[in-house]
Amino acid sequence: MTYAIGEIAEKMNLSIHTLRYYDKEGLLLFVQRTENGRRVFSDRDIILLSTIECLKATGMPLKDIRQYVDWCVEGAETIPQRYELVKNQKKVLEDQMAQLQKMLNAINYKCEFYKQALETGSTELCESDRKEWAEKVVTGKF
Repeated sequence: MTYAIGEIAEKMNLSIHTLRYYDKEGLLLFVQRTENGRRVFSDRDIILLSTIECLKATGMPLKDIRQYVDWCVEGAETIPQRYELVKNQKKVLEDQMAQLQKMLNAINYKCEFYKQALETGSTELCESDRKEWAEKVVTGKF
């Protein structure tokens, strides 16, 4: 089955401009064109677009995504490079997730703090609570 650029944009929640940009940047190497020059997308293109969007969402630069696509075209001999690229991006995400978890823990603590303040009418901490909070800030263990 094939799809017009508008159909793909709608299905993948992307703008037509983004799809044209990806094509111009050499990320959509398999997209065919009709006799009048219109792009025609296949299921294979949808899978590649999904991968591109995933890598982009992880913060991977387009130049690295382009390298990944080029390696895919080159074939099986580039599997080790693709594996390393994806493995490195996984590490980046894990580090980001750990940071986000610390921030979420801090926000959860503040939510509880202000919930208690609403219930008691005071934002004053007893000395032991203040010491506990300071220790958590220093150690990053919220």
